[in-house]
Amino acid sequence: MKALGFLIAFILAIVFGIYGWLPSPADAQQPPRPHILYIMSDDQGWKDVGFHGSDIKTPNLDRLVKTGAELQQYYAHAMCTPSRAALLTGRYPYRYGLQTAVIPSAGTYGLATDEWLLPQALKKVGYKTAIVGKWHLGHADRKYWPLQRGFDYQYGPILGEIDYFTHSAHGKIDWYRNNKLVKEEGYVTTLLGQDAVKLIEKHDSKTPLFLYLAFTAPHAPYQAPPEYLDRYKNITDPNRRAYAAMITAMDDQIGQVLTALDKRGMRNNTLVVFQSDNGGPRSAKVTGEVDTSGGTIPADNGPFRDGKASLYEGGTRVAALANWPGKIKPGSTINQPMHIVDWYPTLAQLAGAKADPNKPLDGVNVWPALTGGKIPYRNEVVYGIEPFRAAIRQGDWKLVWQTALPSRVELFNLAKDPGEKTNLADQNRGMIDKLQQRVEVLYQNAKFPLFIDEAVGAAKSVLFTSVATPEEAEAIDQQP
Repeated sequence: MKALGFLIAFILAIVFGIYGWLPSPADAQQPPRPHILYIMSDDQGWKDVGFHGSDIKTPNLDRLVKTGAELQQYYAHAMCTPSRAALLTGRYPYRYGLQTAVIPSAGTYGLATDEWLLPQALKKVGYKTAIVGKWHLGHADRKYWPLQRGFDYQYGPILGEIDYFTHSAHGKIDWYRNNKLVKEEGYVTTLLGQDAVKLIEKHDSKTPLFLYLAFTAPHAPYQAPPEYLDRYKNITDPNRRAYAAMITAMDDQIGQVLTALDKRGMRNNTLVVFQSDNGGPRSAKVTGEVDTSGGTIPADNGPFRDGKASLYEGGTRVAALANWPGKIKPGSTINQPMHIVDWYPTLAQLAGAKADPNKPLDGVNVWPALTGGKIPYRNEVVYGIEPFRAAIRQGDWKLVWQTALPSRVELFNLAKDPGEKTNLADQNRGMIDKLQQRVEVLYQNAKFPLFIDEAVGAAKSVLFTSVATPEEAEAIDQQP
């Protein structure tokens, strides 16, 4: 009888081995394809979270850090559009012309349609893909809109800035669900959170979900419901008070979304990422199209220099975390450079998806770092490369190079001087030369900024129309 049992076991082992019905040891070690909840805030200062010591209450984000990992040297780009493009392409935005400023309301361009975006890659391997919140990667032509770029579902604004109660920009409603204009009442942050909850409640948990939850908070205009303003009666400055209230309102909605995942039994297999899209603004010139020059600029970037639109750390180093129960060690701190472009290859690897083989990714798979290892090849961070300025980091050395007059070259050792207070350029000419040469090499693959290209074209049109005859304008317009 024993011999027969061994014979049956032997035959079954051969059969299952031949037909691949048993998992290999390597397959067994791979984590299951996770649901992905990617949360992005807008213009939030580095210090403006509870886990960085702020007086602004963010208990849900604090809990995610306590039960997950804080990313202490995490970089985005200096403004909104470049960061969002970098996330969805895994490529630095200088490669496709979105490196400068943001797409303005009057802009007609968008993220190049030949870029293979993260939602496209995930959708191809069976993910349900959804964006709830801000897009800001092209609005003038629907070929740039989310449903045309790999998302199965879309809800929220298409532009970059919106009134939190009227849902409008420049007097026109900018509030859509699946490409259709929606007219409804409510506070933007609350509506986005509620819609994300409804999406999760209806989702088939057996299908992997990629939910990009892109809040507009706490981007200007600084507006919050009375019940949230009342929580900060101790803050006398109206802008700072509203800004704090906006962040807490957002945190409350994040808590509601996490609860929804728990109720559906999805939380333990959900990777949650949170980050701001750029550093908090420190000047009214970069808070957006709404005039904020009459009050204080409330964002706080802690020890880091400057803020939004700047290539210094205050503009690019942002609050960030990652959380996946049972996969990422609770309370861990990852203190090595990471960049927003790294999420594309990381999420694609976890999902079993592939990038466009004809377009090289600039990101690296950071999953080993999130689970206690180190990031391979992340010795370099490109903050930005534009015709008039650039910044790059290699190791602890960071070059900030303003090429437009008056030109300026700065070199910082971030390990010793994260606040970028001491310019070491005069003492390290060799490092300056090395980093400038690297920028020159990278710029060979750059596309001229679409923002400048369109702005120059608009200026030429206005100038020629006002000062030239039609014949003169046509002759001038034919010039390079």
